Amino acid sequence: MREVDVVVIGAGQAGLSSAHHLRRTGFEPERDFVVLDHAPRPGGAWQFRWPSLTYGKVHGMHALPGMELTDADPGRPSSEVVAEYFDAYERAFDLRVRRPVHVRAVREGDAGRLLVETSDGTWSTRALINATGTWDRPFWPRYPGQETFRGRQLHTAGYTGPQDFAGRRVVVVGGGASGMQHLLELAPYAAQTTWVTRRPPVFREGPFTEDVGREAVALVEERVRRGLPPKSVVSVTGLPLNDAIRQGLADGVLDRLPMFDRITPDGVEWDDGRRVAADVILWATGFRAAVDHLAPLRLREPGGGIRVEGTRAVADPRIHLVGYGPSASTIGANRAGRAAVRDIRRLLAGAGRAAPDGSGVAPDAGRGVPVAVEAGG
Repeated sequence: MREVDVVVIGAGQAGLSSAHHLRRTGFEPERDFVVLDHAPRPGGAWQFRWPSLTYGKVHGMHALPGMELTDADPGRPSSEVVAEYFDAYERAFDLRVRRPVHVRAVREGDAGRLLVETSDGTWSTRALINATGTWDRPFWPRYPGQETFRGRQLHTAGYTGPQDFAGRRVVVVGGGASGMQHLLELAPYAAQTTWVTRRPPVFREGPFTEDVGREAVALVEERVRRGLPPKSVVSVTGLPLNDAIRQGLADGVLDRLPMFDRITPDGVEWDDGRRVAADVILWATGFRAAVDHLAPLRLREPGGGIRVEGTRAVADPRIHLVGYGPSASTIGANRAGRAAVRDIRRLLAGAGRAAPDGSGVAPDAGRGVPVAVEAGG
């Protein structure tokens, strides 16, 4: 049993931002806090993105606090660019991330502490920052006849590039940025592509201003305040129009059909008699928050989500969710990490544990509002 003041779970944008603010305000890695990451190497979820998602195709990748990402080649895979940047960041700020460490459960301990059970033993902590993101929980919808389909089904999480679909008839399901990127990449290779979504896609003209960001975040934040599962920020901002998307619309690649009613052995069909033959169904249907390890704490509300104020779980002020709901963007995760550390310092000071620098509570730097989202996942 090892004791620390704070355990950070996850070393993506949200986890590294939180660790940076802990370090900056006097918490020492391994002595006062520890960062646990289940991935085999630095890079967070970015290291698993498909190779054809180059850095130049990423929208709104915001730098981590205290260190800019400079001179990145837009033609290189984002998985390589961001992984190298995160690796350099961890070393520059001496964050000492432990990996690969798999967190199995977080439970109530003695004397108001939490027990974090992992593949690397158990940690006893006074506070927890959960920064596990969503990549580990791809969402697969269920439709009648799905098990009868004789072709291939895969999710965005398993997509490796368009070459695998040469000469295939592909149905892409999902109205987000990933679905559009898949379609635009697949079109030159596939024999036929079909795009289906539950709702008509909403395309956004003009710049993504701070006011637009605030409105979008407010909608997501309202859901988590009510204890409902969060929607992604991009789901309420619309899809930004760029030259590639305009060309896809002009070429008919992004002609959208409403969601099919069933899956057949050879494709999909609708109740009105329409049928589309398919060799592949690619589910670009998003992800859910990876929070199953928190189940023993019973934080979920009847609506299915965890009720959060700022980053703090309403049911347990020791738990902070960074990169969850309204902070699920690169800039949002940065600001949420700062806010979580500020609140944790207050919590520890109230429990009689002074901050490492003896000041008790960090100055209120303000929560800020996330106004950028990244595409491709």
